[in-house]
Amino acid sequence: MSNPNGVMMQYFHWYSPPGGSLWQEVKKQAQFLADRGITSLWLPPAYKGQGGGYDVGYGVYDIYDLGEFDQKGSIPTKYGTKDEYLAAIDAAHDAGIRVYADVVLNHKLGADHEEEAKATPLNPHDRNQPIGAPQTVKVWTHYTFPGRQGKYSEMEWHWWHFDAVDYNAYNDEQQAVYLFEGKAFDNNVDLEKGVFDYLMGCDLDMEHPEVRDELMRWGAWYVDTTQVDGFRFDAVKHVKANFFPDWLNHCRQVSGKKLFAVGEYWSDEIEALHHFVSVTGGDVMLFDAPLHYNFTEAGKQGQNYDLRQIFDGTLVKQQPALAVTLVENHDSQPLQALESVVESWFKPLAYGLILLRRDGYPCVFYADYYGAHYTDYGKDGNEYEIWLDSHQWLIDKFLSARQAYAYGDQYDYFDHANCLGWTRLGNDEHPGGVAVVISNGDDGTKWMEIGQPHRTYIDLTEHVDEPVTTNAEGWAEFRCQGGSISVWVPQP
Repeated sequence: MSNPNGVMMQYFHWYSPPGGSLWQEVKKQAQFLADRGITSLWLPPAYKGQGGGYDVGYGVYDIYDLGEFDQKGSIPTKYGTKDEYLAAIDAAHDAGIRVYADVVLNHKLGADHEEEAKATPLNPHDRNQPIGAPQTVKVWTHYTFPGRQGKYSEMEWHWWHFDAVDYNAYNDEQQAVYLFEGKAFDNNVDLEKGVFDYLMGCDLDMEHPEVRDELMRWGAWYVDTTQVDGFRFDAVKHVKANFFPDWLNHCRQVSGKKLFAVGEYWSDEIEALHHFVSVTGGDVMLFDAPLHYNFTEAGKQGQNYDLRQIFDGTLVKQQPALAVTLVENHDSQPLQALESVVESWFKPLAYGLILLRRDGYPCVFYADYYGAHYTDYGKDGNEYEIWLDSHQWLIDKFLSARQAYAYGDQYDYFDHANCLGWTRLGNDEHPGGVAVVISNGDDGTKWMEIGQPHRTYIDLTEHVDEPVTTNAEGWAEFRCQGGSISVWVPQP
């Protein structure tokens, strides 16, 4: 992030429609988004998943197939063809927007053939506990990529390139994680379930030289082919942490590009995030999952939530230079595996807290910006229809204020459980400053300093009609409505 007020946008959600239209949409929307203040786009996995044209991208099949080969029932991915992907990146670059590719280095799914191997079944809830003797298993681990026929890479994947799987055709009813003979789970992974190296599918063995070499070759090929500006690493708590800086630095050296990186370490345990940061030397930013969970609780509890605690236990408070702040993402949205919804009424307050403050690299979620409508089955087995509200009008207001006024010193007024305020004083290039007031209870006021004497301010959100004028010392009483947010900027 070179822009001091840069903003990332996650340009997809889990239920983005299939049909190969997303890359075309990116191409059409790039200049519009740049004009609004979006400086980077995190795009979904661009390679072929096991579900072909319906796969969100995390069921990784062939990392070299960017929608170019007839595999898994389609040539395009869910989002389009390789040519459309490259055209979308070019359009984003032409608009001055950087593009971050979603990279899944943890697992593969959708193998082409079965193989026999020796493996030990482990308790899926405690991977340190065997639940049977070593045995012969029949597993889907042979990847030949017949549609690609060796183009870009001739490597075929076999069971020995993986640590473990969770399915054995010889005992298909047993619930187990099968650790292959001679293999061990990696250190420097999350310790949930004893050791959380294994997540799903065929778990890559990052210690195997052929695996490491192939991933290094692929990374260099990917950057050269696509000209992306960085990466979002999926599921980093399941992969040996020090692999990421090794891989990233290899891609940087080969490409000559700086290459930004952010990891998805989805945990509300801040110490786990600190540990990852320590192991990776601060080379990979992290999404601030603890902040998201605070937003979730604040939305649920309403005025019973103490807003003074909104940044407690968060990465943006403890290591602000490494925090990518977010409100929602594709995993937290309704009906998803990690569902932890931020209530719609609180989302404007949450976006104000990430877009209008000094610290963190904020990320706007597609479904919060444009809204979304979809159906899926919940954990109870029932089908639900979901409507997510669009907050585009207010987010655009926040982005406008961020671009024009959110600079310079920040003064916090976090002195009331239900009403917070802060000011940014501006700088020589961006004078005037901005004042923000939020309330999760009744109408609120904050007596705050903005550093501009005898200057009139208006509420950009239009929630409060009456302007406010500062006194001779640059102080004023700024207001907001109950359960709402007001953003005060200089009157034109």
